[in-house]
Amino acid sequence: MDGTQLHKAADKNDAALVTRLLAEGAEIDARDGTGATALLIAAHANAVEAARALIEAGADVNAKDKIDDSPYLYAGARGHLEILKMTLEHGADLKSTNRYGGTALIPASERGHVETVKTLIEAGVDVDHVNNLGWTALLEAIILGHGGPRHRQIVDLLVKAGANVNLADGDGVTPLQHARTRGYGEIEQVLVAAGAR
Repeated sequence: MDGTQLHKAADKNDAALVTRLLAEGAEIDARDGTGATALLIAAHANAVEAARALIEAGADVNAKDKIDDSPYLYAGARGHLEILKMTLEHGADLKSTNRYGGTALIPASERGHVETVKTLIEAGVDVDHVNNLGWTALLEAIILGHGGPRHRQIVDLLVKAGANVNLADGDGVTPLQHARTRGYGEIEQVLVAAGAR
């Protein structure tokens, strides 16, 4: 890591050192070679205490690196729930998107992070946002998920949150068609009950 001492302290989850460095005048949102701030490094490491120290000191939860990850987006995508909740309490931009043009909800849905999906829905993230691949969170949960209990729960959460169950992908294939093709019977039932065609 070619970042500052602050980046290194964040990576090691050393909140006391983070606080001391900031008191000594360390630049809170300084970037490393990848464009990451210390808070993004803390998010990468799921370093909760360091992240808390940085966020409470005013670190930018929306500062993006060179590949369009921010502390908020990364914590959401990886299911780092405590850090995600802190970013949401400190001005996370719910409309911000990653390098695939997706909100935090889309990778969280794909990766089966049930509590993260619940948290993002409650925060008000657009459940029908379409990324650059032409996929919504619902489509990613089905297409890239494995049809297991966590992805079934996520489909259910998205449907209950008002996701458009008939919003097709870029090729016109609906969530229901994707679920049927993959043999995800329980997901299919949730979709049909919600009026999917």
